Amino acid sequence: MAVDSVSGSSNTSKLAGSRATIADNFDTFLNILTTQLKNQNPLDPLDTNQFTQQLVQFTGVEQQLKTNEFLETLMLSSQNTAKSDAVSYIGKEVTSSGKTGELTDSKAVFWAYSADAAAANATVTIKDKNGQVVYTETGPLKAGPGTFRWDGMGSDGNQKPNGVYTVEIKGKDSNGKDVRISTASIGVVTAVDFTGDVPVLTVGGRQVAITDVTDVRIPDVTAPQDDA
Repeated sequence: MAVDSVSGSSNTSKLAGSRATIADNFDTFLNILTTQLKNQNPLDPLDTNQFTQQLVQFTGVEQQLKTNEFLETLMLSSQNTAKSDAVSYIGKEVTSSGKTGELTDSKAVFWAYSADAAAANATVTIKDKNGQVVYTETGPLKAGPGTFRWDGMGSDGNQKPNGVYTVEIKGKDSNGKDVRISTASIGVVTAVDFTGDVPVLTVGGRQVAITDVTDVRIPDVTAPQDDA
């Protein structure tokens, strides 16, 4: 997915249209006031209080125009900054909430996890896009954050094809009670999409909303060791 321009063209047109409407109203008001002053009855001139009120209205319209221009500049500046920040994610390794990860020829799949407590017996289950179990592994699991690496080799001894896989980690402590273990996906950002309300990052074959990203880092050439 290509990276769109960082200019806010859509919002710019909306703001320009809004400003044009206010400007038209401003010109109309000015024309009416000028005509009224030119054609007033010398024997019955415009009431001073009424004239003052119209001047106040005149000033209010002018102030509204200036405020609108300021807000437009502020909004466009904020949008461009946010988009520039999103573009800077490209080439970075991000962690996002979820269970999916993509297996490719060049890299193994990495998942991040966090265990509320140490698990004396934990089971890692990986499934393909069809929901079929392709790999399982059991063993103890330390409390806290960790990383699990899968090289694509299935439990049947065969290398699995490239694609998106999901992971699930369940564990029990030494007393047999369930341990809560949350998982997150790790991958490198290759593109950013700005067509929606929130920038969406392309991470492998997955689309990740920037609001779902929990960690950003420069990719490490040294693969982390499995903790499970």
